[in-house]
Amino acid sequence: MTKAELVEKMAKDAKITKTAAAKALDSFVDGVTKSLKKKDGKVTLVGFGTFSKVKRKARKGRNPQTGAEIKIKASNAVKFKAGKKLKSAV
Repeated sequence: MTKAELVEKMAKDAKITKTAAAKALDSFVDGVTKSLKKKDGKVTLVGFGTFSKVKRKARKGRNPQTGAEIKIKASNAVKFKAGKKLKSAV
């Protein structure tokens, strides 16, 4: 499902305009992003799942073309754990 399809479904289900649905979706994505930027960022939607930020340690990797060893910097990643209702629905 694309963002446009999701906006269309939201508008139809909530009986609102596509513009309002797009603004609502953008607001949701912005809110989740801002929450995850915080130090211990975490967003829990009961029944749906939890978005959380995890730290990846620096590690060594290999360039697949040359086989040369490279250093991979430490970084943050987003993790999603599905909730009970979502797991049972899928």
